[in-house]
Amino acid sequence: MQRLYDFLRRHPMWVDGSWAVVLLGISVVGGVAGGYGSPAVAVPLTLLLCLVVALRRRMPEKMLLLAAGVGVAQLITDVEMGPADFAMLVIVYTVAVEGARWASRFALVAGLCAAPMAQLRWSSDQTGVAGNIVLAVLQTVPFALAWVLGDSIRTRRAYFAQLEERAARLEKEREAQSKVAVAAERARIARELHDVVAHNVSVMVVQADGAAYVLDAAPDQAKKALETISSTGRQALAEMRRLLGVLRTGEHQEAGEYVPQPDVQQIEDLVEQCRTSGLPVDFKVEGTPRPLPSGVELTAYRIVQEALTNTRKHGGPNAGASVRLVYFDDGLGLLVEDDGKGAPHELYEEGGFDGRGHGLIGMRERVGMVGGTLDAGPRPGGGFRISALLPLKPAN
Repeated sequence: MQRLYDFLRRHPMWVDGSWAVVLLGISVVGGVAGGYGSPAVAVPLTLLLCLVVALRRRMPEKMLLLAAGVGVAQLITDVEMGPADFAMLVIVYTVAVEGARWASRFALVAGLCAAPMAQLRWSSDQTGVAGNIVLAVLQTVPFALAWVLGDSIRTRRAYFAQLEERAARLEKEREAQSKVAVAAERARIARELHDVVAHNVSVMVVQADGAAYVLDAAPDQAKKALETISSTGRQALAEMRRLLGVLRTGEHQEAGEYVPQPDVQQIEDLVEQCRTSGLPVDFKVEGTPRPLPSGVELTAYRIVQEALTNTRKHGGPNAGASVRLVYFDDGLGLLVEDDGKGAPHELYEEGGFDGRGHGLIGMRERVGMVGGTLDAGPRPGGGFRISALLPLKPAN
């Protein structure tokens, strides 16, 4: 049965043609050719009404006009109603379902007028005026029901079509949001990689230069510098493994392979690492330290890391820096200053020392993601100053 139903749905014209043949057979059996009017007129009108049924879905508006014309011809030529007139109910329903709006309204008006006009044309003297009125009303009801049923199906189909369109639109929006999320995640990873590589590699380069300089004169200092290079390299590899791991697909990795996100507590280790590499850094904490949101802690760490890296690269050989962390009731304040010769502010904005990283642009993006503010620029008298305020809750 399901196969038969699917076949009929795929071939609606065959179904309509079959019903048209059935209607023609019933009309012939009912005596259309001789019992309902002149055969010369009744037979062509019957064939036209069967044609209306056969082509109702292919050209509903035209078939409606054809059915209306046949009805008028019946009134004029005195061909009484017969089984073939059932096609008028069918076309009224069809136009109400899938026809143009003007055709639907025309079908409703024509259907409501057809029965009274037919009853008036072929009224019965035996039933009287009241009986004719009752018959006209009863014959009008099927036309009204056919139109109401068709219009309700049209409304239902439009509703489902709207739901499907909305679902398709939401699916496209979800795909677009997924792409945006992927792009944002890749941008975040790029910032992370920039911070990791720029800081740790710069430390390794400085230590390597120092080790080469004192290798013969002070082997102990050279050994210490090499140990710093080794530990810094391992730290860089660990962080890059964590960042690149989120890009891998189809791999199940143990949680132990990743290192935790840097936080505020590790800023002191970062400062000590810079001191070891030869950059004097004054570090102070004001207020009462307390746990902060992970996004705020990571942002604070990366800002200090980027600022100290830029100081090492642009500040010159005798540059020094200071880092201040201030815990407020509603946020965390950062102040990183150096007294070096600095680099042009535009170079920082373009992306740090090589013009291809993120520099202050990356800092501003990070601060913006947590709803904070950033102020950066040259200091009066030389050096560079970076000030940031990171709220505990993003601004609405």
